[in-house]
Amino acid sequence: MHFCFKSSNSNKLTNCRLVLDLLPAKNGEEPTIQFLLEVVDILTNYVKKTFDRSTKVLDFHHPHQLLEGMEGFNLELSDQPESLEQILVDCRDTLKYGVRTGHPRFFNQLSSGLDIIGLAGEWLTSTANTNMFTYEIAPVFVLMEQLTLKKMREMIGWPGGEGDGLFSPGGAISNMYSVMIARYKYFPEVKTKGMSAAPRLVLFTSEHSHYSIKKAGAALGFGTENVILLSTDERGRVIPADLEAKIIDAKQKGYMPLFVNATAGSTVYGAFDPINEIADICEKYNLWLHVDGAWGGGLLMSRQHRHKLSGVERANSVTWNPHKMMGVPLQCSAILVREKGILAGCNSMCAGYLFQPDKQYDVTYDTGDKAIQCGRHVDIFKFWLMWKAKGTIGFEQHIDKCLDLSQYLYNKIKNREGYEMVFDGPQHTNVCFWYIPPSLRGMPDGDERREKLHRVAPKIKAMMMESGTTMVGYQPQGTKVNFFRMVVSNSAATQSDIDFLIDEIERLGHDL
Repeated sequence: MHFCFKSSNSNKLTNCRLVLDLLPAKNGEEPTIQFLLEVVDILTNYVKKTFDRSTKVLDFHHPHQLLEGMEGFNLELSDQPESLEQILVDCRDTLKYGVRTGHPRFFNQLSSGLDIIGLAGEWLTSTANTNMFTYEIAPVFVLMEQLTLKKMREMIGWPGGEGDGLFSPGGAISNMYSVMIARYKYFPEVKTKGMSAAPRLVLFTSEHSHYSIKKAGAALGFGTENVILLSTDERGRVIPADLEAKIIDAKQKGYMPLFVNATAGSTVYGAFDPINEIADICEKYNLWLHVDGAWGGGLLMSRQHRHKLSGVERANSVTWNPHKMMGVPLQCSAILVREKGILAGCNSMCAGYLFQPDKQYDVTYDTGDKAIQCGRHVDIFKFWLMWKAKGTIGFEQHIDKCLDLSQYLYNKIKNREGYEMVFDGPQHTNVCFWYIPPSLRGMPDGDERREKLHRVAPKIKAMMMESGTTMVGYQPQGTKVNFFRMVVSNSAATQSDIDFLIDEIERLGHDL
């Protein structure tokens, strides 16, 4: 099995090699370098196309089409090794049939964009290929993580940046940590004896909060019935009086209120719960206050917008995902805790083969024992490198620009024919709206109109994906039928991309 490398600088085929000639094979340096240069060529071409608005956001195919194989791209695994030529084809095709989440017209997820410094950081991280559990094998990364987490705690407003934290595999896990730590704080014996050592514990969270709080309730043995949903106002913010009423009700039933989650930037509406008022109630009833700032935490970097998280410094724990609003490549999520040592108390198992107390360095830098994982990916380097490259001011400019773009969209469509807003004035970059096709504009409100309107956004979205021009999310919420949820977190997006999106919705939806 041979492979002929084609130099990117010439059109001559050079250095035909056996597939197994890559390092660590003897004399494998030359084919390895050539192979990696070919991969870099694939990656740099992809990056160029990502920022080229004339290219598609995606080349959509149905699952059965990809599974059946496309033009030499086959997902099936073989017993025999394939040629390096085929491996390069597979690399190209994997990118070709995927979604360009860095494309300026990809608005589908809270995390989008392609930061070049962050990308470089991820490449270096993969090359170093180490694990975050001890200073012994990740000395520089461990120190970077500690310094960065301290900086984030300072931005929350905890005195001197004191406290604890770590990076976890996403906001859902960060939120789960907060529930685990709260339970350990009030009922430490649960760690050894299990949930039978505690009374019936109750968690409180917004009806608009991320489903990960309910999932944590299920996974940690509280049960989803003991995750009490709180009513919200028309903008999607928790009503503090409802929280207090439900705490009192739970206590009267003999349950033990434990934990309140306040959302800073809800997934659909981008709503910010009133943290100070919730904190007052938590202090009154001695409850753990967690702030889920997975989506909205980045606003702490902006002097113009950080007031939306007013009171966050009163929280016992905070989730903050730099991979969302701040444009750090996936994944990068932090759980930040005000009380030092409680993470280790909750999770440590003192595994003798990893966390030996008699090492030659200060073993307090061995952070792995406070995680629920053993192996932990290095998520810090790309974030640290971006912060070095941008400075705090660069993140602030990025965030302010994204919020300005969402305001531009809101102003553009709030009085435009064919649009109805789900709520007035965005709190974050979330702008939620219905597009009303001409066929529905004269129809009186009622079940028939609602049923037809419910089908509009999914049809437009399907046509968007088929044509590959742009992507934006939609969903129902409570009694509201399907609407578009537009979010901006990509530093490459401009007003022209917002204009394009609206033109595209109108083009695709006009005849529905």
